Amino acid sequence: MAFSASWLALREPADQAARDLGLMQKAAALVSETPTVLDLGSGTGSTVRAFGSLLPASTNWTLVDIDAELLAVAGQMVPAASLHKADLGEVNQLPVEGIDLVTGSALLDLVTEQWLKEISQRYEAPFYFALTYDGRMRWEPAASEDEQITASFNLHQQKDKGMGEALGPRAVQVAVRVFEQAGFEVFVADSDWDLTSADSDLQSELLRGIASAANEIGNLASEQWLEDKLQKIDSLSCTIGHKDILAIPARLLSGGEK
Repeated sequence: MAFSASWLALREPADQAARDLGLMQKAAALVSETPTVLDLGSGTGSTVRAFGSLLPASTNWTLVDIDAELLAVAGQMVPAASLHKADLGEVNQLPVEGIDLVTGSALLDLVTEQWLKEISQRYEAPFYFALTYDGRMRWEPAASEDEQITASFNLHQQKDKGMGEALGPRAVQVAVRVFEQAGFEVFVADSDWDLTSADSDLQSELLRGIASAANEIGNLASEQWLEDKLQKIDSLSCTIGHKDILAIPARLLSGGEK
């Protein structure tokens, strides 16, 4: 499930613009005055930068990722953070003491239902998971092949990403069910990417990734689809569907201590 630092940097402005501010504010209001936040699959620390001043300056961030190179970059960009190299699949090995909030970005579509069940049982803290891909794509100008390419990509998203069969575009639906069954109240908000010709570099890399995934599934139309889209990149726009999720445990909903 590792990603390059260059790809994460390229997508970060779109991610920051897409996040639902109301849900972030709601998450931030749940923590103590000196909170410890555990960020799963942290990459270079985009979630830290997204919260910014919404969380207290005294916030202790624990960043967890399996990629040592990404953590090294995170250490430079968020020097006060605690860095923890770990396989997210080993839930029982993740830090657990004193956690006020668990966060993750662009993560849930890569994990399994079993992982969600285990993580929901390990922490009594709120969970904020942002930018979960939900299977929707729309391109302008549209092409007749768009729908089948999206379908092929969505199938690829459900292949094993390192933990077993990934949830892919089912992630939001499954996460809501799992957290509700674990006694959390779950809030969901849209966080779509709305990309224009001003985002041509990001769109170009996104298109290449989508076409490559569709090709791996066996969609032979993907190469021509990619070529046609790249030829129109200066006028291309797209919407990529994402959702943010906030799951709040019952102890906080009933007015318990933060």
